[in-house]
Amino acid sequence: MKTLATLSPMRIGTLARRAGVNVQTVRYYERRGLLDDPRGRGSGYREYTEETLERLRFIKRAQELGFTLAQIVDLLTMRLDPGTKAADVKARADEKILEIDAKIQDLKRIRGALDHLSGRCRGGRGPTGDCPLLEALGPIHPREAVAEGA
Repeated sequence: MKTLATLSPMRIGTLARRAGVNVQTVRYYERRGLLDDPRGRGSGYREYTEETLERLRFIKRAQELGFTLAQIVDLLTMRLDPGTKAADVKARADEKILEIDAKIQDLKRIRGALDHLSGRCRGGRGPTGDCPLLEALGPIHPREAVAEGA
């Protein structure tokens, strides 16, 4: 029976496609230390194993749950450390839940402010002064607006 490590190696394009990411993402993760650098292989090509694919899928799933790359490094370290306790993993999940709750509160505050400003906007084909949203964001001097648009 073949293990993950003994299956035939794959090139970066195949790895990226199977993981559902692009090649630049794989290279970026290598530079950040989330994936091992495969250049030490004998063929001269970047060759990846099924283990690398599984690690890449782990990273992608963790990102979908809102973990940052720094937090994912921590999770990967915990995953590979046989001394890691379930309580350690739960603590990271609980921290992430608190971060998400704080973001939800911020988004609700932002939505409320936009709802208030939008409600004061008369809309239609009138001048922008009929909608206070732009004024609420602050003044822009005409010279700055032209320079930014160029």
